[in-house]
Amino acid sequence: MHSPSSQRRRPSGPTSPVEFAMAFTSTPRGARLARLFVAHCLDTWGHPYTGDVNETLTLITAELCANAVRHGRVPGRDFHVRLAAEADGGRLRLEVSDTRGEHRPAVATPADPGAESESGRGLLLVAALADTWGVTDRRGGPGKTVWAVVGTAPSSRPGARP
Repeated sequence: MHSPSSQRRRPSGPTSPVEFAMAFTSTPRGARLARLFVAHCLDTWGHPYTGDVNETLTLITAELCANAVRHGRVPGRDFHVRLAAEADGGRLRLEVSDTRGEHRPAVATPADPGAESESGRGLLLVAALADTWGVTDRRGGPGKTVWAVVGTAPSSRPGARP
């Protein structure tokens, strides 16, 4: 984890976006820390730990960070996490970037891996929980960014509780 690359911006007005971005080591510990930091940021932004938005984005963060560590790891290179709120606060965007561009997930509804498979369920969860998700080239360097967008209104999330 590298604190110089972390950023937190507080809104200066009612329409200013809020953002958190940080680099984490490409290890299971780094993935765990990223998940905890995202949950903490969401809590400070008014989405409590036990709320649907925080639980949903924390789970998506865990899956995308685990994938970045397992499939996108390049020795000596960190992965990056960015969480941003849209200006109106209606949607939150999570981005996880790694430096391995050749291992890109297919942006389609992932196939069910089968009951006996030991992997392949992470993107099923992301697809089920996010309003939308995708993969883009990483800005400013080699690799890819896997992103997911989640609405903050209860009716906008799949499986949201009334």
